Amino acid sequence: MATTTVSPSTDKRKLWFVISASSVGTLIEWYDFYLFGSLATILSAKFFPTGNETVGYLSVLATFAAGFIVRPFGAIVFGRLGDRVGRKYTFLVTLVLMGGSTFAIGLVPGYDTIGIFAPLIVVTLRLLQGLALGGEYGGAATYVAEHAPPGKRGFYTSFIQTTATLGLFVSIGVILGVRQSLGVDEFNDWGWRVPFILSAVLVAVSIYIRLKMQESPLFSKIKAEGKISRNPIKESFGNKENLKLVLLALFGATAGQGVVWYTGQFYAMTFIEKTCQVDFIQTRNIIAIALVIGTPLFIFFGWWSDKIGRKMIMMAGMLLAVLLYRPVYKMMYDLADVKQQQEQVERKTISRTRSTNEQGASVVSSKTTHFFLNGNSVVESSTQVDDAAPAVKKEVQLGDHNYWMMVLLVTLQVVLVTMVYGPIAAFLVELFPTKIRYTSMSLPYHIGNGVFGGLTPFLATALYEASKTEANPGGDPFAGLWYPIAVAGASFLIGMVLLSNKKAEEVME
Repeated sequence: MATTTVSPSTDKRKLWFVISASSVGTLIEWYDFYLFGSLATILSAKFFPTGNETVGYLSVLATFAAGFIVRPFGAIVFGRLGDRVGRKYTFLVTLVLMGGSTFAIGLVPGYDTIGIFAPLIVVTLRLLQGLALGGEYGGAATYVAEHAPPGKRGFYTSFIQTTATLGLFVSIGVILGVRQSLGVDEFNDWGWRVPFILSAVLVAVSIYIRLKMQESPLFSKIKAEGKISRNPIKESFGNKENLKLVLLALFGATAGQGVVWYTGQFYAMTFIEKTCQVDFIQTRNIIAIALVIGTPLFIFFGWWSDKIGRKMIMMAGMLLAVLLYRPVYKMMYDLADVKQQQEQVERKTISRTRSTNEQGASVVSSKTTHFFLNGNSVVESSTQVDDAAPAVKKEVQLGDHNYWMMVLLVTLQVVLVTMVYGPIAAFLVELFPTKIRYTSMSLPYHIGNGVFGGLTPFLATALYEASKTEANPGGDPFAGLWYPIAVAGASFLIGMVLLSNKKAEEVME
């Protein structure tokens, strides 16, 4: 009887298909998840009561954070399913749930149309997104790791690690593309829905690809041997030794990694747009360019962790974050701060227009542009109806030098993100046995990232707002940084003392 052999090149092609199929689906899920945060400023006006811009913005950030808070529940529900039924079908379900929720957000009428039902529906859909993501990442990372050859799991799982940042990058790119095509007014009116609705097409493509995937070989092996866990939740968290590993992974690694991830990308975007008042387009271009520059380092640090170990790379990223956040954000703030810069008064321009709104009231709009010697400019726009006090909106346009310096400072933060995030998938999957791996690794990852990390934009912004007093109405612009610094510092200390510097193991059972 003839035997069939599989060449190494065939195995390698199969492995790259596994990585590509897993990564595309995970990228789309992150794209869906991060659209909400990327459009927080607009969504606050669409789905929440108007009148207090700060309260509305914090409401959106709280809704954004709600999607993170439920991720651990998704990890438990889908982790159990993944350890009982299989990796492939579980994260196929999460993809459908995420895509459907995102598509639905694009169809929800605004607060002006359906009142309090608008935020209630959006919060519900956001919670479904969080549940879906809670099951997606653990499945994708586990699936790739269980296909990867010994000694290279850090390298191969690092491609899954790029998908979170690439998902954010794609969401920013789609938003800017739609906004550029429709124009600012049309985009702010209804065009913001397009990126959400577009999700349905992306998810359909990913589902088609994932249906062609086979089950993980390690899971297939224990299934054939009848060694599948009957109760993955009990074995993961009821077993003292395994629970100890779960807690160590959470407090010694994923909590610190989570706050570094969200500070370096999402809070950076919030800080530049809201605190520094840099305009919408420039803010997202700065983040997008930094992500393009930094993303390949996820793969580099994943590969390097196979050589020198996971721990030291992750701990170095956390320590650098603790030491650098305050000085880096001070430099970012100074780049956009026009109070200490000399204005070129002779270049100042003022334009006014008068029109009539739908109610027949007279509307006067004015735009004043101030220019400064460092190349920055400030555009102040105001609209006045009848004798009402005009609402003034100020946006800073960074000059070329300051713009690229801002890109450099955000890129530095993205480098720290790649250090803590690149090796962590391999670190987590190697920590737990196959029969409870999906459940065991998913929970600490999603508590660290979903709760500790996901709350970063909200808590940091809230700390900044709380720092405002009558004596100091501007507040401390850097008050929000104390939260990620404290969490990253605590994780660094715990991780340095209790984690082993694990390199790629030859056998993963």
